[in-house]
Amino acid sequence: MFRLALTTLRHRTAAFLAIFVALLLGSALLAAAGGLLETGLRLNAPPQRLAAVPLLVSGDPAYHPPNGSGSAAFPERHRVDADLVNKLASTPGVANAIADRTFPAVVTQTGGPATGSGRTAGAPTGTGATAGAAAGEVLIGHGWASAQLTPYRLTIGRAPKAGQVVLDQRLAGSAKPGDQISVTVRGTPQQYTVAGIAVAERAVDVPAVFFADSEAERLVPAPDAIGVFPADGTSTRELAKTLALPAGVKAYAGDDRGVAEYRGIATSLPLIIMSGVFGGMVAVVMALVVSATIGLSVRQRRRELALLRASGATPRQVAKMVIAETLTVGILGLVLGLLCGPFAGDWIFGLLTGGGIVPAQLRFDQGILPFVGAALLTFVVLRVTVGIAAGRAAQIRPIQALAEAAVPAVALSRVRILIGLIFAGVTVSIAVSTLFMSPTNAAAIGGPAGLTGSIAVAILAPMVIQRALVPRLTTMLEKRGTSGVLAVINLRVRAVQFAAILIPITIATTIALGNIYAQTTQQKAAVEAATDSLAADVVITSSTGGIPTSLTEHARTLPGVTAVSELVRSKGWIESPYDDSHTSDAWPLLGLSGPVYEGKVTKGSLDELRGSTIALPPGTAKKLKVDVGSELGVRLGDNALVTVKVVALAEGPSGYEPLLLPAELLAAHTTTGLPSMLLLKTSDEKAALKADLPGATAGGRELLGEGYDAGLGVDAYIAYLLAGIAVAYTAIASVNTIAAAVLDRRREFGLQRLTGSTRRQVSRMLMLEGLVIAGLGLVLGLIAAAFTVLPIAVASRGWPIPSGPPWILLAWVAVVLLLVLPTTAITGRIAMRPKPMDALASPVG
Repeated sequence: MFRLALTTLRHRTAAFLAIFVALLLGSALLAAAGGLLETGLRLNAPPQRLAAVPLLVSGDPAYHPPNGSGSAAFPERHRVDADLVNKLASTPGVANAIADRTFPAVVTQTGGPATGSGRTAGAPTGTGATAGAAAGEVLIGHGWASAQLTPYRLTIGRAPKAGQVVLDQRLAGSAKPGDQISVTVRGTPQQYTVAGIAVAERAVDVPAVFFADSEAERLVPAPDAIGVFPADGTSTRELAKTLALPAGVKAYAGDDRGVAEYRGIATSLPLIIMSGVFGGMVAVVMALVVSATIGLSVRQRRRELALLRASGATPRQVAKMVIAETLTVGILGLVLGLLCGPFAGDWIFGLLTGGGIVPAQLRFDQGILPFVGAALLTFVVLRVTVGIAAGRAAQIRPIQALAEAAVPAVALSRVRILIGLIFAGVTVSIAVSTLFMSPTNAAAIGGPAGLTGSIAVAILAPMVIQRALVPRLTTMLEKRGTSGVLAVINLRVRAVQFAAILIPITIATTIALGNIYAQTTQQKAAVEAATDSLAADVVITSSTGGIPTSLTEHARTLPGVTAVSELVRSKGWIESPYDDSHTSDAWPLLGLSGPVYEGKVTKGSLDELRGSTIALPPGTAKKLKVDVGSELGVRLGDNALVTVKVVALAEGPSGYEPLLLPAELLAAHTTTGLPSMLLLKTSDEKAALKADLPGATAGGRELLGEGYDAGLGVDAYIAYLLAGIAVAYTAIASVNTIAAAVLDRRREFGLQRLTGSTRRQVSRMLMLEGLVIAGLGLVLGLIAAAFTVLPIAVASRGWPIPSGPPWILLAWVAVVLLLVLPTTAITGRIAMRPKPMDALASPVG
């Protein structure tokens, strides 16, 4: 039987090629998803600027809720107590402890002859670039003592004193000690004297500007991290275990030191969730596509299998032959897919780092386990699907199989119909429950509805195709002449074969439109919620790291300005009394200093929002059993636990209510320490827009949305990336399946041509069939996607109208038609290339 299986492979190239490609892509993408999972679990990021110090002590960058439910990255830099530096330095086994302080420093003007031409801050060391610092280039400021953590070596000049800086050689250009430069620190431009030029003795992506240690300590009292050098003979790992560190502070060694150096490497949860969603999506899509393709391949050979049974082959022998030939092709595709896995993983990870989803310094780890997992999962999918198809083909009686080879059966078993209806019911249940959820939960829970809907369509596809041929559609097709009549007949009697083409089109449509419109709807709702409750005619943003107090005071003097408010955005958690509605997902925190919030105040007054105070949504106050005058313990974005007094109950957009804090209080617990925007209410908007604002830009209300949109783009980018890859996979599978189905009909086309049909009439018949299946796949995909998108729209915006450009839908319709129709035309031409009599004598079709 195995020898017979190998012989069969030569005559079923198209069908087996479709199986081969589906498994190759599926196993490669599963290996890539496994690599993302391993990367998220390891979180290896070799340090650069802090690479010379064996041990780094810094605040835990991840927030861990008191109830132990998950974790979330702190939105701000979690710094450590300055007293810890001296404590660590006096610890037995420690040779030295050096504080590392990091803050944005923007070179706004270079003085003397050292103006240079400017260059990108992220260029690596050793490129030979010697241009000077570009005006407005965002750099990183540090205290000079931390230069030995890289280490940096002075090439000219000396260490900086108060009012002096040392420049990275890549920034110096022709600057020399004694030249004057203007550097904006904490939003305020200041003049500094160049004390020296230094070069990093290892590759460091971001150039640095070094200040006197006393000035760095004044700007940033609490260190970002502390570099610990063990004494001679002391093990770094052992020292890390013996250090007495306060709660929330950790010691990092080896590649783990990157967690202390780079922001964004805080918790493995995002990558784990992303890899899980991606891998699950690929596994389900692969299972559906492979099962449909294998089913099509086996069904196309019912005549051969019937003849084998009639000639004495047992059901077991037939099943073994089908399994052997399919496994031969499938395992070959699996092996080649695993070989492509590293390239797929590197490519996807490159897209994530390039899009800012994960830090570029994070190392992509893809060991043996992702490939083992991908191989096992792919083989299980292959073995189960081919086992079902082979069992169904082998158990049928020979005479019945010969009859079905002539007119394939369309009837579905009761078990299959029941399973399909169960998935349809699950889809409806998920969609209905999503309607009553918060926007955050709706996005997490409502997503699988489209996938379960696609599974229901895949199971019931033959029945759906037959039921879709309503009298009106049948009449329209039959009006196209003989080609239309034949198309209707083929669609009815070949419903099972056409189902293999319908399934990937439906899945791709559901994934593409469901993911894209769900994201655009959520993004639109979140931006509207964040901006509609703020009154501002003019918005001022800073290009130098934040809004200094001097700029706020200057804005108050502008003509026609009636109110000014600083705006600070961050995230945090209510811990006392404990709020279990926001655990790993934080409360949005809004810092204000003026009367610009337009949400309804039900009790108290926002005029009292100063000092250590807070305004809560009324529903939250009721749940926590607090009122105006009560005190709360709020964990801010830098891990500081502050006690605040409730001064008002203020409503916000449903599902997006923020906690309101004084801007001064919240800004002090952000990474920059400054507000990010100024909101102006003015009677003379044009005058405010034309005002001279050094280091800042004035614009309309659209800047509010642009500033907030950056945070939402991460989730959207991930969804688009995963959808794009899954759609590409199903698109390729669709092309393969269409080609296999059309090329298998050589005998049919030859018989039609012998009975009087021309090539053109046969081609028209194929195109009509393709249009019906493509249109049906689009409609079913839209319906399945609607079970995801519309409930999310209701939960996010209050009405079932999604947001998003309509051209995306039109573009996807064009993509599907460009996949189906040209593939059908080309393979139809190939199938009709032999003479009719030769086609009838063909061993396949």
